[in-house]
Amino acid sequence: MTNAEDPEATEPQSPPGRAHRRLALVLIFIASLLTLLAIFAVWANRQLLNTDNWTETSSELIENDAIRTQVSTFLVDELYTNVDVKGELEQVFEQVLRPAGASTLAGPAAGGLRTLAEKGVDTLLGRPVPQQVWENANRRAHKRLLFVIEGGGDVLSTSGGDVTLDLSALLSQTQANLGVGGRVQQRLPEGAAQIVLFKSTQLGAAQDVVRLLKTLAIVLVALALALFALAVFLARGWRREALRACGLGLLFAGAGGLVARALAGDAVVDALATTESVRPAAEAAWSIGTSLLKEVATATLIYGIVIVFAAWLAGPTAWAVGARRGLAPYLREPRFAWGGFAVIVLILLAWAPTPAFRLVIPAVILIGLLAVGVEALRRQTMREFPDADYQDSNERFRKWVSGLSRRARGGATPADTRLDELERLGRMRDSGLLDASEYSTEKARILSDEPRPA
Repeated sequence: MTNAEDPEATEPQSPPGRAHRRLALVLIFIASLLTLLAIFAVWANRQLLNTDNWTETSSELIENDAIRTQVSTFLVDELYTNVDVKGELEQVFEQVLRPAGASTLAGPAAGGLRTLAEKGVDTLLGRPVPQQVWENANRRAHKRLLFVIEGGGDVLSTSGGDVTLDLSALLSQTQANLGVGGRVQQRLPEGAAQIVLFKSTQLGAAQDVVRLLKTLAIVLVALALALFALAVFLARGWRREALRACGLGLLFAGAGGLVARALAGDAVVDALATTESVRPAAEAAWSIGTSLLKEVATATLIYGIVIVFAAWLAGPTAWAVGARRGLAPYLREPRFAWGGFAVIVLILLAWAPTPAFRLVIPAVILIGLLAVGVEALRRQTMREFPDADYQDSNERFRKWVSGLSRRARGGATPADTRLDELERLGRMRDSGLLDASEYSTEKARILSDEPRPA
Protein backbone atom coordinates (compact mmCIF):
# COMPACT_ATOMS: atom_id res chain seq x y z
CA MET A 1 0.00 0.00 0.00
CA THR A 2 1.44 3.41 -0.94
CA ASN A 3 1.31 6.58 1.11
CA ALA A 4 -1.46 7.90 -1.14
CA GLU A 5 -3.60 4.88 -0.34
CA ASP A 6 -2.99 5.16 3.40
CA PRO A 7 -4.60 8.32 4.79
CA GLU A 8 -2.90 7.92 8.17
CA ALA A 9 0.52 7.99 6.51
CA THR A 10 -0.06 11.56 5.37
CA GLU A 11 -0.95 12.84 8.86
CA PRO A 12 1.87 14.82 10.54
CA GLN A 13 3.40 13.03 13.49
CA SER A 14 5.50 14.59 16.25
CA PRO A 15 9.13 13.50 16.20
CA PRO A 16 9.95 10.79 18.74
CA GLY A 17 12.65 13.03 20.24
CA ARG A 18 10.12 15.76 21.02
CA ALA A 19 7.79 13.28 22.71
CA HIS A 20 10.68 11.94 24.78
CA ARG A 21 11.65 15.49 25.73
CA ARG A 22 8.15 16.26 26.98
CA LEU A 23 8.00 12.97 28.90
CA ALA A 24 11.42 13.57 30.46
CA LEU A 25 10.45 17.08 31.58
CA VAL A 26 7.23 15.76 33.12
CA LEU A 27 9.20 13.09 34.98
CA ILE A 28 11.65 15.71 36.27
CA PHE A 29 8.76 17.89 37.46
CA ILE A 30 7.11 14.98 39.30
CA ALA A 31 10.45 13.91 40.78
CA SER A 32 11.04 17.47 42.04
CA LEU A 33 7.68 17.49 43.83
CA LEU A 34 8.41 14.06 45.34
CA THR A 35 11.78 15.36 46.50
CA LEU A 36 10.06 18.23 48.29
CA LEU A 37 7.77 15.77 50.07
CA ALA A 38 10.73 13.48 50.79
CA ILE A 39 12.52 16.32 52.60
CA PHE A 40 9.72 16.49 55.16
CA ALA A 41 9.42 12.71 55.41
CA VAL A 42 13.14 12.27 56.02
CA TRP A 43 13.13 15.07 58.60
CA ALA A 44 10.16 13.62 60.49
CA ASN A 45 11.70 10.15 60.38
CA ARG A 46 15.07 11.36 61.68
CA GLN A 47 13.62 13.74 64.25
CA LEU A 48 10.74 11.72 65.67
CA LEU A 49 11.93 8.13 65.26
CA ASN A 50 15.63 8.43 66.07
CA THR A 51 16.32 8.40 69.80
CA ASP A 52 19.79 9.95 69.50
CA ASN A 53 18.47 12.85 67.42
CA TRP A 54 15.50 13.27 69.76
CA THR A 55 17.78 13.36 72.81
CA GLU A 56 20.24 15.73 71.18
CA THR A 57 17.38 18.08 70.31
CA SER A 58 16.03 17.94 73.86
CA SER A 59 19.50 18.82 75.16
CA GLU A 60 19.70 21.81 72.84
CA LEU A 61 16.27 22.89 74.05
CA ILE A 62 17.20 22.92 77.75
CA GLU A 63 20.46 24.73 76.91
CA ASN A 64 18.52 27.61 75.36
CA ASP A 65 18.03 30.51 77.77
CA ALA A 66 14.44 31.33 76.77
CA ILE A 67 13.30 27.71 76.93
CA ARG A 68 15.13 27.08 80.20
CA THR A 69 13.32 30.07 81.69
CA GLN A 70 9.95 28.62 80.70
CA VAL A 71 10.86 25.19 82.11
CA SER A 72 11.92 26.87 85.35
CA THR A 73 8.62 28.70 85.53
CA PHE A 74 6.74 25.45 84.88
CA LEU A 75 8.58 23.61 87.66
CA VAL A 76 8.08 26.39 90.20
CA ASP A 77 4.40 26.70 89.22
CA GLU A 78 4.00 22.94 89.70
CA LEU A 79 5.65 23.23 93.10
CA TYR A 80 3.40 26.06 94.28
CA THR A 81 0.30 24.46 92.77
CA ASN A 82 0.76 21.08 94.41
CA VAL A 83 2.33 22.09 97.71
CA ASP A 84 1.35 24.69 100.30
CA VAL A 85 4.73 26.44 100.36
CA LYS A 86 3.34 29.18 102.62
CA GLY A 87 2.21 26.58 105.14
CA GLU A 88 5.60 24.87 105.02
CA LEU A 89 7.33 28.17 105.69
CA GLU A 90 4.96 28.90 108.61
CA GLN A 91 6.05 25.68 110.26
CA VAL A 92 9.71 26.51 109.68
CA PHE A 93 9.31 30.02 111.10
CA GLU A 94 7.43 28.75 114.18
CA GLN A 95 10.05 26.12 114.89
CA VAL A 96 13.08 28.29 114.24
CA LEU A 97 12.06 31.88 115.05
CA ARG A 98 9.45 30.99 117.71
CA PRO A 99 8.29 34.54 118.65
CA ALA A 100 4.54 35.13 118.45
CA GLY A 101 3.36 36.36 115.04
CA ALA A 102 6.46 35.10 113.23
CA SER A 103 4.25 32.90 111.06
CA THR A 104 2.73 36.03 109.49
CA LEU A 105 6.01 36.47 107.64
CA ALA A 106 5.36 33.26 105.69
CA GLY A 107 3.04 34.93 103.13
CA PRO A 108 5.45 37.65 101.93
CA ALA A 109 8.31 35.19 102.19
CA ALA A 110 6.52 32.69 99.94
CA GLY A 111 5.82 35.39 97.34
CA GLY A 112 9.39 36.66 97.37
CA LEU A 113 10.72 33.13 97.36
CA ARG A 114 8.79 32.39 94.16
CA THR A 115 10.68 35.02 92.18
CA LEU A 116 13.98 33.94 93.64
CA ALA A 117 13.10 30.31 92.99
CA GLU A 118 12.48 30.90 89.28
CA LYS A 119 15.89 32.53 88.94
CA GLY A 120 17.52 29.88 91.06
CA VAL A 121 15.97 26.99 89.14
CA ASP A 122 16.96 28.65 85.86
CA THR A 123 20.54 28.72 87.12
CA LEU A 124 20.21 25.15 88.38
CA LEU A 125 19.01 23.88 84.98
CA GLY A 126 22.05 25.47 83.37
CA ARG A 127 24.31 23.10 85.28
CA PRO A 128 25.50 19.73 83.91
CA VAL A 129 23.77 17.43 86.43
CA PRO A 130 20.18 18.71 86.00
CA GLN A 131 20.70 18.88 82.23
CA GLN A 132 21.79 15.25 82.31
CA VAL A 133 18.65 14.39 84.28
CA TRP A 134 16.56 16.12 81.60
CA GLU A 135 18.45 14.34 78.80
CA ASN A 136 18.11 10.92 80.43
CA ALA A 137 14.40 11.44 81.01
CA ASN A 138 13.87 12.31 77.35
CA ARG A 139 16.00 9.40 76.15
CA ARG A 140 14.14 6.84 78.28
CA ALA A 141 10.78 8.30 77.36
CA HIS A 142 11.55 8.24 73.65
CA LYS A 143 12.83 4.67 73.68
CA ARG A 144 9.71 3.44 75.40
CA LEU A 145 7.51 5.63 73.28
CA LEU A 146 8.87 3.96 70.17
CA PHE A 147 7.78 0.62 71.58
CA VAL A 148 4.42 2.17 72.50
CA ILE A 149 4.28 0.90 76.06
CA GLU A 150 0.81 0.96 77.49
CA GLY A 151 1.83 1.60 81.07
CA GLY A 152 4.42 1.26 83.81
CA GLY A 153 7.87 2.66 84.33
CA ASP A 154 9.06 5.73 86.16
CA VAL A 155 9.25 8.01 83.13
CA LEU A 156 6.64 6.88 80.61
CA SER A 157 3.20 5.67 81.50
CA THR A 158 -0.34 5.59 80.18
CA SER A 159 -2.01 5.64 83.57
CA GLY A 160 -5.14 7.79 83.54
CA GLY A 161 -5.36 7.60 79.76
CA ASP A 162 -2.33 9.83 79.05
CA VAL A 163 1.23 9.21 77.84
CA THR A 164 3.40 11.46 79.99
CA LEU A 165 6.97 12.63 80.38
CA ASP A 166 7.76 12.57 84.10
CA LEU A 167 9.98 15.40 85.35
CA SER A 168 9.54 14.63 89.03
CA ALA A 169 13.31 14.17 89.41
CA LEU A 170 13.83 17.76 88.28
CA LEU A 171 11.02 18.89 90.55
CA SER A 172 12.73 17.22 93.50
CA GLN A 173 15.89 19.14 92.73
CA THR A 174 13.78 22.30 92.44
CA GLN A 175 12.28 21.93 95.92
CA ALA A 176 15.71 21.15 97.34
CA ASN A 177 17.01 24.33 95.73
CA LEU A 178 14.31 26.30 97.60
CA GLY A 179 15.88 25.29 100.89
CA VAL A 180 12.93 23.42 102.40
CA GLY A 181 14.51 19.97 102.18
CA GLY A 182 12.42 16.84 101.78
CA ARG A 183 9.35 18.27 103.50
CA VAL A 184 7.91 19.46 100.18
CA GLN A 185 8.82 16.31 98.27
CA GLN A 186 6.85 14.18 100.72
CA ARG A 187 3.72 16.19 99.93
CA LEU A 188 4.06 16.20 96.15
CA PRO A 189 1.13 14.38 94.49
CA GLU A 190 1.90 11.49 92.21
CA GLY A 191 1.09 13.39 88.99
CA ALA A 192 3.16 16.49 89.72
CA ALA A 193 5.53 17.75 86.98
CA GLN A 194 4.19 15.42 84.30
CA ILE A 195 3.95 16.70 80.73
CA VAL A 196 1.29 14.97 78.62
CA LEU A 197 2.74 13.81 75.31
CA PHE A 198 -0.57 12.50 73.95
CA LYS A 199 -3.65 10.61 75.04
CA SER A 200 -3.48 6.85 75.24
CA THR A 201 -6.48 6.75 72.91
CA GLN A 202 -4.17 8.21 70.27
CA LEU A 203 -1.66 5.36 70.46
CA GLY A 204 -3.22 3.54 67.52
CA ALA A 205 -2.97 6.63 65.37
CA ALA A 206 0.62 7.12 66.54
CA GLN A 207 1.47 3.58 65.43
CA ASP A 208 0.00 4.29 61.98
CA VAL A 209 1.97 7.54 61.70
CA VAL A 210 5.23 5.81 62.64
CA ARG A 211 4.73 3.11 60.02
CA LEU A 212 3.81 5.73 57.41
CA LEU A 213 6.88 7.86 58.16
CA LYS A 214 9.22 4.89 57.92
CA THR A 215 7.72 3.94 54.56
CA LEU A 216 7.60 7.43 53.07
CA ALA A 217 11.18 8.26 54.05
CA ILE A 218 12.39 5.37 51.88
CA VAL A 219 9.79 5.23 49.11
CA LEU A 220 9.73 8.95 48.28
CA VAL A 221 13.51 9.22 48.08
CA ALA A 222 13.86 6.06 45.97
CA LEU A 223 10.99 7.03 43.64
CA ALA A 224 12.31 10.56 43.12
CA LEU A 225 15.81 9.30 42.28
CA ALA A 226 14.37 6.67 39.93
CA LEU A 227 12.31 9.28 38.05
CA PHE A 228 15.32 11.62 37.75
CA ALA A 229 17.42 8.74 36.37
CA LEU A 230 14.67 7.69 33.93
CA ALA A 231 14.31 11.25 32.67
CA VAL A 232 18.03 11.51 31.95
CA PHE A 233 17.97 8.11 30.24
CA LEU A 234 15.12 9.17 27.95
CA ALA A 235 16.81 12.48 27.07
CA ARG A 236 18.89 11.15 24.19
CA GLY A 237 20.65 14.00 22.46
CA TRP A 238 20.08 16.53 25.26
CA ARG A 239 21.11 14.66 28.39
CA ARG A 240 23.24 17.53 29.61
CA GLU A 241 20.20 19.81 29.56
CA ALA A 242 18.15 17.10 31.28
CA LEU A 243 20.81 16.76 33.95
CA ARG A 244 20.74 20.51 34.47
CA ALA A 245 16.95 20.36 34.78
CA CYS A 246 17.33 17.69 37.48
CA GLY A 247 19.70 19.97 39.36
CA LEU A 248 17.23 22.84 39.07
CA GLY A 249 14.51 20.51 40.37
CA LEU A 250 16.61 19.73 43.45
CA LEU A 251 17.22 23.46 43.93
CA PHE A 252 13.47 24.02 43.78
CA ALA A 253 12.81 21.27 46.33
CA GLY A 254 15.50 22.47 48.74
CA ALA A 255 14.37 26.10 48.52
CA GLY A 256 10.75 24.99 48.91
CA GLY A 257 11.62 23.13 52.10
CA LEU A 258 13.33 26.17 53.59
CA VAL A 259 10.46 28.49 52.61
CA ALA A 260 7.87 26.07 54.04
CA ARG A 261 9.85 25.88 57.30
CA ALA A 262 9.85 29.66 57.60
CA LEU A 263 6.14 30.03 56.82
CA ALA A 264 5.09 27.17 59.07
CA GLY A 265 7.30 28.53 61.82
CA ASP A 266 5.40 31.82 61.88
CA ALA A 267 2.08 29.98 62.17
CA VAL A 268 3.29 27.55 64.85
CA VAL A 269 4.92 30.25 66.95
CA ASP A 270 1.78 32.41 66.76
CA ALA A 271 -0.28 29.44 67.94
CA LEU A 272 2.07 28.51 70.80
CA ALA A 273 2.95 31.99 72.01
CA THR A 274 -0.13 32.85 74.05
CA THR A 275 1.78 35.82 75.52
CA GLU A 276 4.74 37.87 74.33
CA SER A 277 6.85 36.54 77.20
CA VAL A 278 6.48 33.02 75.80
CA ARG A 279 7.27 33.97 72.17
CA PRO A 280 11.11 33.79 72.48
CA ALA A 281 10.86 30.26 73.88
CA ALA A 282 8.39 29.21 71.17
CA GLU A 283 10.63 30.62 68.44
CA ALA A 284 13.66 28.88 69.90
CA ALA A 285 11.78 25.59 70.21
CA TRP A 286 10.68 25.72 66.57
CA SER A 287 14.16 26.69 65.37
CA ILE A 288 15.84 23.88 67.32
CA GLY A 289 13.12 21.32 66.60
CA THR A 290 13.32 21.93 62.85
CA SER A 291 17.10 22.24 62.62
CA LEU A 292 17.24 18.79 61.01
CA LEU A 293 14.64 19.93 58.46
CA LYS A 294 16.88 22.86 57.59
CA GLU A 295 19.83 20.48 57.32
CA VAL A 296 18.02 18.14 54.91
CA ALA A 297 16.71 21.02 52.75
CA THR A 298 20.16 22.63 52.62
CA ALA A 299 21.71 19.32 51.61
CA THR A 300 19.19 19.08 48.76
CA LEU A 301 20.20 22.58 47.66
CA ILE A 302 23.86 21.56 47.69
CA TYR A 303 23.16 18.50 45.54
CA GLY A 304 21.27 20.69 43.08
CA ILE A 305 24.13 23.19 42.87
CA VAL A 306 26.66 20.39 42.25
CA ILE A 307 24.52 18.89 39.47
CA VAL A 308 23.95 22.26 37.79
CA PHE A 309 27.69 22.93 37.96
CA ALA A 310 28.44 19.52 36.44
CA ALA A 311 26.01 20.24 33.58
CA TRP A 312 27.66 23.63 33.02
CA LEU A 313 31.16 22.10 33.04
CA ALA A 314 30.10 19.72 30.26
CA GLY A 315 28.52 22.57 28.26
CA PRO A 316 29.62 24.68 25.26
CA THR A 317 30.35 27.98 27.00
CA ALA A 318 33.84 29.45 26.59
CA TRP A 319 34.63 29.11 30.28
CA ALA A 320 33.51 25.49 30.38
CA VAL A 321 35.48 24.58 27.24
CA GLY A 322 38.54 26.33 28.62
CA ALA A 323 38.21 24.45 31.90
CA ARG A 324 37.93 21.11 30.12
CA ARG A 325 40.92 21.94 27.91
CA GLY A 326 43.00 22.78 30.97
CA LEU A 327 41.96 19.60 32.79
CA ALA A 328 42.29 17.31 29.75
CA PRO A 329 45.95 16.21 30.16
CA TYR A 330 45.41 15.44 33.86
CA LEU A 331 42.07 13.66 33.40
CA ARG A 332 43.60 11.52 30.67
CA GLU A 333 46.08 10.07 33.18
CA PRO A 334 44.25 7.69 35.58
CA ARG A 335 46.78 8.31 38.35
CA PHE A 336 45.99 12.02 38.37
CA ALA A 337 42.25 11.70 37.75
CA TRP A 338 41.52 9.05 40.32
CA GLY A 339 44.16 10.29 42.74
CA GLY A 340 42.43 13.68 42.76
CA PHE A 341 39.10 11.88 43.10
CA ALA A 342 40.38 10.01 46.18
CA VAL A 343 41.55 13.28 47.77
CA ILE A 344 38.14 14.89 47.16
CA VAL A 345 36.35 11.88 48.67
CA LEU A 346 38.53 11.97 51.79
CA ILE A 347 37.83 15.70 52.20
CA LEU A 348 34.09 15.14 51.83
CA LEU A 349 34.08 12.28 54.34
CA ALA A 350 36.04 14.34 56.86
CA TRP A 351 34.03 17.51 56.27
CA ALA A 352 30.60 15.85 55.85
CA PRO A 353 28.92 18.89 54.25
CA THR A 354 25.61 16.98 54.12
CA PRO A 355 24.10 14.38 56.50
CA ALA A 356 24.44 11.65 53.86
CA PHE A 357 28.23 11.64 54.25
CA ARG A 358 27.78 10.62 57.90
CA LEU A 359 25.85 7.47 56.93
CA VAL A 360 27.50 4.49 55.27
CA ILE A 361 25.01 3.54 52.55
CA PRO A 362 24.12 7.10 51.39
CA ALA A 363 27.83 8.02 51.40
CA VAL A 364 28.67 5.01 49.22
CA ILE A 365 25.90 5.97 46.77
CA LEU A 366 27.08 9.57 46.53
CA ILE A 367 30.70 8.52 46.05
CA GLY A 368 29.59 6.12 43.31
CA LEU A 369 27.67 8.89 41.52
CA LEU A 370 30.68 11.19 41.82
CA ALA A 371 32.89 8.48 40.30
CA VAL A 372 30.47 8.14 37.36
CA GLY A 373 30.64 11.90 36.82
CA VAL A 374 34.44 11.91 36.88
CA GLU A 375 34.58 9.08 34.34
CA ALA A 376 32.10 10.86 32.06
CA LEU A 377 34.19 14.04 32.21
CA ARG A 378 37.35 12.03 31.45
CA ARG A 379 35.84 10.53 28.33
CA GLN A 380 34.46 13.85 27.12
CA THR A 381 37.80 15.65 27.49
CA MET A 382 39.68 12.81 25.79
CA ARG A 383 37.31 13.02 22.81
CA GLU A 384 37.53 16.80 22.58
CA PHE A 385 41.23 17.32 23.28
CA PRO A 386 43.12 14.12 22.43
CA ASP A 387 46.40 16.03 21.89
CA ALA A 388 46.27 18.25 24.98
CA ASP A 389 49.56 18.30 26.90
CA TYR A 390 50.69 19.54 30.29
CA GLN A 391 52.78 22.40 28.89
CA ASP A 392 49.84 23.85 26.97
CA SER A 393 47.57 23.46 29.98
CA ASN A 394 50.03 25.14 32.32
CA GLU A 395 50.58 27.98 29.83
CA ARG A 396 46.86 28.60 29.53
CA PHE A 397 46.55 28.58 33.32
CA ARG A 398 49.36 31.13 33.64
CA LYS A 399 47.70 33.36 31.05
CA TRP A 400 44.39 33.08 32.90
CA VAL A 401 46.01 34.02 36.22
CA SER A 402 47.87 36.87 34.51
CA GLY A 403 44.61 38.14 33.04
CA LEU A 404 42.95 38.07 36.44
CA SER A 405 45.89 39.96 37.92
CA ARG A 406 45.72 42.63 35.20
CA ARG A 407 41.97 42.99 35.72
CA ALA A 408 42.50 43.40 39.47
CA ARG A 409 45.05 46.18 38.77
CA GLY A 410 42.77 47.76 36.19
CA GLY A 411 45.19 47.10 33.33
CA ALA A 412 44.42 45.88 29.82
CA THR A 413 44.10 42.17 29.15
CA PRO A 414 45.31 40.46 25.97
CA ALA A 415 41.71 40.36 24.77
CA ASP A 416 41.40 44.11 25.29
CA THR A 417 44.68 44.70 23.40
CA ARG A 418 43.55 42.58 20.43
CA LEU A 419 40.26 44.45 20.30
CA ASP A 420 42.07 47.80 20.19
CA GLU A 421 44.39 46.57 17.42
CA LEU A 422 41.44 45.26 15.38
CA GLU A 423 39.64 48.61 15.69
CA ARG A 424 42.79 50.45 14.62
CA LEU A 425 43.22 48.04 11.72
CA GLY A 426 39.64 48.68 10.60
CA ARG A 427 40.20 52.43 10.60
CA MET A 428 43.36 52.01 8.52
CA ARG A 429 41.45 49.91 5.98
CA ASP A 430 38.61 52.41 5.82
CA SER A 431 41.05 55.27 5.24
CA GLY A 432 42.77 53.39 2.41
CA LEU A 433 46.07 52.82 4.15
CA LEU A 434 45.61 49.02 3.88
CA ASP A 435 44.20 47.02 1.00
CA ALA A 436 42.02 43.93 1.47
CA SER A 437 44.94 41.50 1.32
CA GLU A 438 47.01 43.43 3.88
CA TYR A 439 44.01 43.82 6.14
CA SER A 440 43.33 40.07 6.07
CA THR A 441 46.98 39.25 6.79
CA GLU A 442 47.22 41.64 9.74
CA LYS A 443 43.87 40.50 11.13
CA ALA A 444 44.96 36.86 11.05
CA ARG A 445 48.23 37.78 12.80
CA ILE A 446 46.45 39.68 15.59
CA LEU A 447 43.97 36.88 16.22
CA SER A 448 46.76 34.29 16.35
CA ASP A 449 48.84 36.38 18.78
CA GLU A 450 51.87 36.18 16.45
CA PRO A 451 54.52 38.91 16.83
CA ARG A 452 54.66 41.62 14.15
CA PRO A 453 57.41 40.85 11.56
CA ALA A 454 60.43 43.17 11.65
